[in-house]
Amino acid sequence: MTVTLAIVGAGARGAAYARIAAAEGTATVVAVADPDPERRLALAAEFAIPPARVFADWTELAACPRLADAVIIATPDRLHADPACALADRGYALLLEKPMAPTEEEAERIVAAAVRNDVLLAVCHVLRYTPYSRRLKEIVDSGRIGDIVSVEHLEPVGWWHQAHSYVRGQWAVEAESSSMLLAKSCHDIDWLGHIIGRPATRVSSFGGLYHFRPENKPAGAAHRCVDCPVERSCVYSAVRIYERFLGHPVYEQWPLGVLTHEVSPEGLREALRHGPYGTCVYSGRNDVVDHQVVNLEYAGGVTASFTMTAFSALDFRKTRLFGTLGSIDGDGRRLVVHDFLTDTIETIDLDPQGDASAADGHGGADTELIRAFLAAVATGDHSLVTSGPEESISSHRIVWAAEHARHTGAVVEIRPTSREGR
Repeated sequence: MTVTLAIVGAGARGAAYARIAAAEGTATVVAVADPDPERRLALAAEFAIPPARVFADWTELAACPRLADAVIIATPDRLHADPACALADRGYALLLEKPMAPTEEEAERIVAAAVRNDVLLAVCHVLRYTPYSRRLKEIVDSGRIGDIVSVEHLEPVGWWHQAHSYVRGQWAVEAESSSMLLAKSCHDIDWLGHIIGRPATRVSSFGGLYHFRPENKPAGAAHRCVDCPVERSCVYSAVRIYERFLGHPVYEQWPLGVLTHEVSPEGLREALRHGPYGTCVYSGRNDVVDHQVVNLEYAGGVTASFTMTAFSALDFRKTRLFGTLGSIDGDGRRLVVHDFLTDTIETIDLDPQGDASAADGHGGADTELIRAFLAAVATGDHSLVTSGPEESISSHRIVWAAEHARHTGAVVEIRPTSREGR
């Protein structure tokens, strides 16, 4: 069966998922909705979508009889709930970009719509789907390292990625998108629960905006990098960050494709001179954190610590799992398993596709997610998707609790909902 897809939100993520789906050979993109005429027309041209199925708004798509088997919703975070609910009511299977929604009420609405209409809802927690994660989960579930007692997990966001997406970009201001922990690291909170396999019971958190603040602006710095006399000595120079991606077939799609429709030296310079990505990182517009730790307790007393930092290279996550019979060190590329009984080490190389960035599909994670989703739609077997409505909203609740803990200094208890407690 060839799955037909509609795309709501033809930006970087929506276009990337559409391309992966088409490349798999088991899906056809048949409709697109996006308010930006350049984006929607470009995607329509790329996939030969007829004009009658090219919409300026998702409401126009929802007003039509169902045009596809499934829809990929990749709108901004705060614009997820309404299209997801309306299109679920139309009978579409849903692939929803994370986070589900900025608030619990909106996320609950989405889950209720999917359940009410008995449609597949998959949330894009892509980390679950990689061969690396699947192999790690198999080892943990086999009992090879005994019971997990504690976990250390690091997300190295990357210095330039933080500047691009969370200082200059669309996730820079919490009120306009969501918290950093929800926008970026809901992946990690979800993944930890998936690997550990126990419900979280308590959480605390600390962090804040340490560096990207007006008081750290270098003396003499200008508002825009293209006009700045100290730009050449600034680590976060937009000119320095973006010019190196010109000519790179992957990075010209992201991040450069986010800056400008005309990816060229001239187009880039124009974007840096007039657009948000050319402004000084110390301008003060942003307010999301640039570092955060989350401490988690799971059922049975298992503990985990999660660290998100901007001040690193953009790389795969790093994880250390400590069990009663052994331990595992993982870096997204390989797993190093230490067996305590034999005191031996096994190294398992997983060889991910590409690097950890969105430009390279998160090391193949995006492709694995799309494969699972398309297979679930084609066969009707929803179990092929492990990031369904209940799993996803449960991990989102941990994020909201962690943010409450960070703002109040409290240790927050996480109580199961009536559905989770059954």
